Amino acid sequence: MRRLFGFLLLVALLAAGAVWMISAPDPLPAAEFAADAGGDPARGQTIFTAAGCASCHHAPESEDKLLLAGGQRFPSEFGTFTAPNISPHPQQGIGAWSLHDFANALLRGVSPEGRHYYPAFPYTSYIRMEPQDVVDLWSYIRTLPASDAASQPHGLRFPFNLRRGLGLWKQLYLEPAWVLASAEDETLRRGRYLVEALAHCGECHTPRDALGGLQRDAWLSGGPAPDGTGRIPALTPDALSWSHEDIAYYLETGFTPDYDSAGGHMVEVIDNFARLPAEDRDAVAAYVKALPAPAPD
Repeated sequence: MRRLFGFLLLVALLAAGAVWMISAPDPLPAAEFAADAGGDPARGQTIFTAAGCASCHHAPESEDKLLLAGGQRFPSEFGTFTAPNISPHPQQGIGAWSLHDFANALLRGVSPEGRHYYPAFPYTSYIRMEPQDVVDLWSYIRTLPASDAASQPHGLRFPFNLRRGLGLWKQLYLEPAWVLASAEDETLRRGRYLVEALAHCGECHTPRDALGGLQRDAWLSGGPAPDGTGRIPALTPDALSWSHEDIAYYLETGFTPDYDSAGGHMVEVIDNFARLPAEDRDAVAAYVKALPAPAPD
């Protein structure tokens, strides 16, 4: 019995060690984004708008959407996530970060301290960002006002408050490949980039499984709202009969073909898209119209 107990203990220790290694953060190589490559802040502003950074990170009590003090709360079935301060403040924000730190956060979901970020921060979409867009976005964010507001902790239930488990989660769900594999022309490729990367539309419009991972085989087919109130609509051809022009107009104005208007968090999304060039709204419309019908059950 003593030998059996010792063997089982050894197996358990080896298994725990393997899980610990597999779940470790996987940061970018040190040579990538090793120095500030001289980004373009003006171009970074467009990326900032398309990515919806202010929508989640602006201070909830402030009318200044460029004061990225954090504090907005996002309830979910795992608990409540709270957006952090990402202003250029050197202590409370990200002002002391390097470009490499910033790229690690966006593309790998890893903090400067080497901890996993929760995927309420949509790095599962941002992983598809072009490197130059990361550089330009970083250069723009550094021009914004700093806030000394401290970031507030998330309120998550056990075991979701154990960040190390996110390493295993990433093994399952952090996928850089495009969902719409074929994009024949430049307009469709731009639409795919906006929908699947910058604007991270799939994070809300795609259902999630029990572990919170996006069900890519049900891409943009809608699902329950994360806070449990209502349902996020589907954008697939079987559920959305809008024309190309209807979609582009909605993204500019928030008005539907049925004379209804956007509500909830979609108001922020519309505000972002209305600031983008008309060509970008047309590109998103082209992407939505190119979506295949869902596979039959």
